Amino acid sequence: MITLGVLQHTDSEYLGLMEDHFEGRNIRFHYIRPFTPGATIPATAEGFAGLIVLGAGPRGAVSGDLLASLGPELRLIRDAIARQLPVVGLGLGAAMLATATGGGAEDTRLRLEVVRARRSDPAALGGMMPVEFPIVIYGRDRAILPPGAEILATTTGNEPAVFRINNNCLGFIGHPGIKRAMIEDLVMEFDEAPEDITPGLVRLGEEQRAIADALTPIMVGLIKVTGWMG
Repeated sequence: MITLGVLQHTDSEYLGLMEDHFEGRNIRFHYIRPFTPGATIPATAEGFAGLIVLGAGPRGAVSGDLLASLGPELRLIRDAIARQLPVVGLGLGAAMLATATGGGAEDTRLRLEVVRARRSDPAALGGMMPVEFPIVIYGRDRAILPPGAEILATTTGNEPAVFRINNNCLGFIGHPGIKRAMIEDLVMEFDEAPEDITPGLVRLGEEQRAIADALTPIMVGLIKVTGWMG
């Protein structure tokens, strides 16, 4: 069995619906929680088969309340990439992946948005990416893609929704396995929340089944691209 390192930044946001897909394939995951007292971030990615970098609620990479562990996490991401290990970034994690590989992040407001993504290439995620699927954005700051990044899906506003770097690293502008309860818990966990969040929560509830349905082929493709099934 392989083990993935999962950089978690809040109590409320975790792998969500993705956990069952990993467990069903005997892929273990170890949460790294730098926000807990006494916790540390590994100096290297040794011992992991790859990293998943989660979002951070209202915390940002270039705006708002900056993520305190940003520097050490970027070093860990770069170490994983130097070892040719896959890195998957979700939400702010996607901006961190872009930053670690020569791109960056730009200031955007804290928001909850449920958008439609459409694949850019029929071969995306080994041909497993759905033609169209919902994706939920909760957080602030947006990835600036590095040179050579491949856009796999775009939003209806023609912004990158899913991208690939170095063949085996993936960035998602939102969490593909999110649950409505995770967003509700984030609102309770922090003093700062997006303005007028109710319509977004209603839309998320309406799309929850479609999110779960789209996640199944996305996870098949993600695991294929990362090589986590050996």
